[in-house]
Amino acid sequence: MKKIIFAFCILLITFTIKAQQTGLATFYGKKFNNRKTASGEIYRKDSLVCAHRTYAFGTLLRVKCVANSKEVIVRVIDRGPFKKKRIIDLSYAAAKELDMTRHGVAQVELYEHKDSLLVVNQIDSLKIERLPE
Repeated sequence: MKKIIFAFCILLITFTIKAQQTGLATFYGKKFNNRKTASGEIYRKDSLVCAHRTYAFGTLLRVKCVANSKEVIVRVIDRGPFKKKRIIDLSYAAAKELDMTRHGVAQVELYEHKDSLLVVNQIDSLKIERLPE
């Protein structure tokens, strides 16, 4: 009985770790900086945001670059990309975190992100200076 439960747990973990989506990622061009997105939010190239066709606005996604295993967490604020085989458009800052700015396109894995504590740690690691009040 213990072996069956153990095997079931291993299968469950295997299925939950599997990438939810794999495909090509690109990043926004310079001309889109400071423009309004489909969500109404202004796109800024230095923020960790993205465009996705189906995820709801505000959804956090963990994007993993297959080539170098680097990861970044981004928030969906726009719709797109509109080219076949591409699954996500990243902000310039997110693309830079994944080291994909030189090539422009990278194979990635997408996971819906649910752990908000890691997002806070990632934002804190950016060392953003606060303006005096």
